[in-house]
Amino acid sequence: MTTTAVRPPGARPELLALLGRTPVVRITTDLPGAHPGFWAKLEGLAAGGMKARAAVSMLLGARERGELLPGAPVVESTSGTLGIGLAFAGQALGHPIVLVGDSELEPPVRQLLRAHGVRLEIVEHPALQGGWQAARLARLKDLLAELPGAYWPDQYNNPDNTAGYASLAAELVAQLDHLDILVCSVGTGGHSAGIIGPLRRNWPALRLVGVDATGSTIFGQPARPRLMRGLGSSIHPRNVAYDAFDEVHWIGPAEAVDSCRRLARGSFVSGGWSTGAAARVAAWAARVHAGAVVATVFPDGPHRYLGTVYDDAFTTAHGLDPHTAADRPVEIPDPYAAEATGWVRCTRITDPLTPLKGTA
Repeated sequence: MTTTAVRPPGARPELLALLGRTPVVRITTDLPGAHPGFWAKLEGLAAGGMKARAAVSMLLGARERGELLPGAPVVESTSGTLGIGLAFAGQALGHPIVLVGDSELEPPVRQLLRAHGVRLEIVEHPALQGGWQAARLARLKDLLAELPGAYWPDQYNNPDNTAGYASLAAELVAQLDHLDILVCSVGTGGHSAGIIGPLRRNWPALRLVGVDATGSTIFGQPARPRLMRGLGSSIHPRNVAYDAFDEVHWIGPAEAVDSCRRLARGSFVSGGWSTGAAARVAAWAARVHAGAVVATVFPDGPHRYLGTVYDDAFTTAHGLDPHTAADRPVEIPDPYAAEATGWVRCTRITDPLTPLKGTA
């Protein structure tokens, strides 16, 4: 029996041709010192940004399983980047998008999401446990009860999030002859988990270096209020592939700001918190591992950060002096040994829900 696919009202599947296919560029700008250079995958140049890959994957997966009906609304929590990706996926596949953000979501991102037709709900106060993410998720559950047939992708725990980055891995394999070290910022854990498997099938000895934010609890540090958006978490996403990482670095906002501004001045391509953090660690890895081919992913561009990362008034108000940013990491033996307040490195990785024996 042959069936004909029904195109949901308002769907624009031709937009899917814009997904991914981003270039790589060689970065040699001092970050902060000289280094041999590394490759950066410029995901900010794709329609919908890096997380459009995950957004499309999650919605298509839900449709295949019958969890998302044609034209049904999609409800999700976001700090911004996935929201843009879902706005893209919603238009391409014909689903209205309802997003829950918080009061720290930058005004330009709010305007952009609404311009793309998103219904945006803003929570005004963080939860006592779990911070802004927990507060957003609480409002999200209310919306699911209010909107019959609504689908929640649950980006933090959805394996389709991870699967959406197979195309990114395939592009890197086609663009690079060899790769020794991959540096990935970690938020939901989706893109690092999604690309490391396929890449190691090509380069079995490939090392994976995670980049987290100070104040993030993903790799076992205590949860603290975080200035940086787009990487780190106050909860424990199940998409994080802990066993795949060889080491993790925690980066503070001063280091990320310094890196972003250096990239903008010296390489023209730059981005936000995640980009600055990943770039600093990639430059360090290229410097320390002489002769190694290093690559990282720049998740987005600089535009949403003009009022934060690139604004002197903002950085001064938050005590961020790029001139005091660390130029190398402090080493700790395990994630519980000391609280990271600046750039810290650890080569012992643990899932915080199964902590190391003998640690608090």
